[in-house]
Amino acid sequence: MSESATIAEPRYTRRPSDKILIAFHHACDQGDTEVAGSLLEVLAFMIGREPLLPPGGKSRRAAESLVAAYERLWHLRHPELL
Repeated sequence: MSESATIAEPRYTRRPSDKILIAFHHACDQGDTEVAGSLLEVLAFMIGREPLLPPGGKSRRAAESLVAAYERLWHLRHPELL
């Protein structure tokens, strides 16, 4: 068995859009709404360019996560309205 066959390649289980969503929530936790807003714009771009999937598929969950993220950012920016 060769050396390259014994070394496992790293497996990335999260999509880049998932990682951006995690970074968005981290920015929100830190109160950095400017960075959170920028990350949300990137996430919206990424979700909008993905091919359409059947209803109930990954694109629907991604859209729901995006809406929830926008809601969270809005609440952070407008705490007086809660």
